[in-house]
Amino acid sequence: MTGSRAVVHTDPEIMGGTPVFVGTRVPAQSLFDYLEAGDSLEEFLEAFPTVSREQAIAALEIPD
Repeated sequence: MTGSRAVVHTDPEIMGGTPVFVGTRVPAQSLFDYLEAGDSLEEFLEAFPTVSREQAIAALEIPD
C-alpha cells in the first residue's frame, strides 16, 4: 500500500512476501478470515494483540 501511513505491507523476508500488518508478522488475510467466519473485530484483536485497532480498521477501509 502506498500513502502517508501504510498499515499492510509485503516483504519477501517476512512470511515469504505475504501481506502483513506493518510491524507484525500477522497476515492481513487473518482479519478477513475472522470476520468471514462470523467472529468480531474484538475477537480478532484479542487473538492478535500486536495488531492495533487502528490498523485493523484502516485495513478494512482499503479499497479493493
